[in-house]
Amino acid sequence: MGIKLIASNKKAWHDYFIDEVVEAGLVLQGTEVKSLRLGHVSLKEAYCRIRNGEIFVENMQILPYEQGNRQNHDPVRIRKLLLHAEEIAKLTRKVEEKGLTLVPTKIYFKDSRAKLEIGVARGKKLYDKRETLKRKQFEREADRAIRDRSR
Repeated sequence: MGIKLIASNKKAWHDYFIDEVVEAGLVLQGTEVKSLRLGHVSLKEAYCRIRNGEIFVENMQILPYEQGNRQNHDPVRIRKLLLHAEEIAKLTRKVEEKGLTLVPTKIYFKDSRAKLEIGVARGKKLYDKRETLKRKQFEREADRAIRDRSR
C-alpha cells in the first residue's frame, strides 16, 4: 500500500489527548484533489461535526488550484467524510460522552485515494500541555547526550 502523507495536525496532538483514530474517505472536487497533491492544505483549525448521521469536516483549508479556472473550489467549504454506518454510530456514542470531540490528525493519499485520519480526542488542560512539553524537552536532551557521548 502506497501511503503519501500530505499534512499532519501537530496542534491536535498538543491540545488534545487522542484516544483512538479512524480512517475516513473524503468527498472532494477535482481541483481540490490537484491542490492536495501539491500539499496546499491546512488542518490547524479543522474539526469534525456529526449531522443527521453523517460526519463532516469543517474549517479544513484547501487552497484553490493555481491552474484552475472559474470552476475552482471554495477553500474552506464543508466536506463530507465517508465512513460505514456502524463506525459513525460508534463515533456518535463516543462524542456524546462528556468532553470528547472529533479532530482531524492527518491527511494522506492511500493508493491514490485521499484519506483523513480522525482522532477521538479529549481536551488537555494547561498543566497537561506543560507536562508534555517538559517530557519532550527531557527526551530531546537525553537523546542529545547519548549522541554526544557516542562521538
